[in-house]
Amino acid sequence: MLPTPLPPWGKIFFTLLKYPPNPIRQHTNMKKLIRIIVKCLKVTLVVLVLFIITVLIYMRHPLFGEKPAGKRLEQIKQSPHYKEGQFQNIHHTPSLSDGYSMGGVIYDFIFKKHPRLRPIDSLPSVKTDLLALEPQQDVLVWFGHSSYFIQAGGKRFLVDPVFSGSASPIPGGTKAFNGADIYTIDDFPPIDYLFISHDHYDHLDYKTILALKGKVGKVICGLGVGGHFERWGYTPDQIIETDWWQDIDLGDGFIVHTAPTRHFSGRTFSRNNTLWQSYVLQTPAMKIYIGGDSGYDTHFAEIGKKFGPMDFAILENGQYDLAWKYIHMQPEEVLQAAKDLKAKRLLPVHSSKFTLGNHPWDEPLRRIKAIADLPLATPMIGQLVDLHDDKQVFEEWWKGVK
Repeated sequence: MLPTPLPPWGKIFFTLLKYPPNPIRQHTNMKKLIRIIVKCLKVTLVVLVLFIITVLIYMRHPLFGEKPAGKRLEQIKQSPHYKEGQFQNIHHTPSLSDGYSMGGVIYDFIFKKHPRLRPIDSLPSVKTDLLALEPQQDVLVWFGHSSYFIQAGGKRFLVDPVFSGSASPIPGGTKAFNGADIYTIDDFPPIDYLFISHDHYDHLDYKTILALKGKVGKVICGLGVGGHFERWGYTPDQIIETDWWQDIDLGDGFIVHTAPTRHFSGRTFSRNNTLWQSYVLQTPAMKIYIGGDSGYDTHFAEIGKKFGPMDFAILENGQYDLAWKYIHMQPEEVLQAAKDLKAKRLLPVHSSKFTLGNHPWDEPLRRIKAIADLPLATPMIGQLVDLHDDKQVFEEWWKGVK
């Protein structure tokens, strides 16, 4: 009889003394174990191969766009911002900040709790009738995230439209918040100019671009992005592809100045083969800065020096994280960027539609509102913004939304 109490390792020791291992049995068991391991490895390999084949087939889908080639690629190679086979930011821009790793970021995203990433309630909104706008009205309508409509000087502009309900190439991924997708393409009048800041899925949406095809006059985008549009059925004469620091004369007193941002691009595993950029839209009556996505850097002050002051600046404020501070701004940096641009008024965007960061969904608006010391436009989705009225009052509509 074994003495008690006996630790677990002791039980194992005495059991081995009483019942020593049988070499024949051990050999048989080892052979069985090896067969099981080999079988598992075969099944895993088959599953992996099938997964890779499925991914490769799926990535032939048109939504992934077109890799620059031929004359388009030759034009790209002439750009002073294209080096070592990729477009480059003005200053070195790591994907992650010091002290962070991709594995750590993924672990944090999957396993750590991040409260209130999405609102439970449907977002409050206003359904402005875009078809009934008077041509002389200089107005803006925001649709959540970075999509907005501008009517100025009798011309209509649409920026980074995403109306498919998703900001992901994966079916069912990154869905829009309830109440954030109240507009469809049928709600839009003809668009004179479609601006695309870069080709990420939350700014360049395949389904939306297809649906808009019959309503768009011209597309203005960075070098290489035009290839996506051509694959999707747009004609070459509809597409104006530009590098940074170019001027586009639209006639009737309208000029577009292209400018840098600090970001990156890519719709597949290839990164930075198309150009990301911002725009200064100069109308006969005002200057509007169309910011796209950007980390904070010296380019804002340079743009302000070249083209400022800006009557209205639209800057990304949301989906930020200290881990990727080089490519997305914190609210305090957004305010500083607006001042660098010499902006008279600021519209913070890139929030209130998709969860792409780990902060509460309403934090970007709360933080920018708390520190703003210049006129701030914070409309509800769909609410009409008067581009000339810097005294226009907006409710803090996000308060009370669960």
